Amino acid sequence: MRTLCVVVLLCLTGPALAQAPAAPAPADPLVGSASLGYLSTSGNTDSTNANGSFKVTWDLDGPWKHDWTALLISARTNDVTTAESYSAGYKAQRDFSETSYLFFSADWREDLFSGFDRQVSQAIGYGRHLIDSEKHMLALEAGAGARQSDVSTGEELNEAIVRGGLDYLFAISETSEFSQKLLIEQGEDNRYTQSTSSLKTRVVGNIALVFSYVIKSNSDVPVGIENTDRFTSLALEYAF
Repeated sequence: MRTLCVVVLLCLTGPALAQAPAAPAPADPLVGSASLGYLSTSGNTDSTNANGSFKVTWDLDGPWKHDWTALLISARTNDVTTAESYSAGYKAQRDFSETSYLFFSADWREDLFSGFDRQVSQAIGYGRHLIDSEKHMLALEAGAGARQSDVSTGEELNEAIVRGGLDYLFAISETSEFSQKLLIEQGEDNRYTQSTSSLKTRVVGNIALVFSYVIKSNSDVPVGIENTDRFTSLALEYAF
């Protein structure tokens, strides 16, 4: 009788034990982050500084990846606006191997103090991952396209451009990372350069503290305008 019970028990539990382990849930193809920073000082000088950024990446773990970005920078001193900059961008990337890809990019920038009220650029090109390890990632890009600019003097510039880019990421630890991005658009009449350095440390859960330093430069600007602007910000970022 005992033997019969054992046999019945094995027959009932055998199929369950033989089942393959459940496959892990697929990664979410849509990830992103949003950050917001604000600093106010009062006394001999009253000033406020605000910045915000937004990024979304759609990656189906296939050959295509899409990125959307947005950035806002604003500053006021004694009720006078000293900086106001907006930008947005889109980039489509098509991988051909683990290291090589083609891309299409479209960028829109509006800066009230750069000498260019508006700049819109489009480019296609080739990118390559030179380093891609657990600690370091380095990618270089080169391409060509066009740019349309509205100068603060009322002039409109339409020019062909050569575009270069650099993207570097250093994973300092499980909770901290440093990133460096560089964009160069060389046209016949003007060269635009943007450098973004940032240090991010996760505080708790999906919330991180981000310190960033942005340099924007136009080589040829109207008389009386500085060709380089620098922005320093400290913000809280939420990843989703």
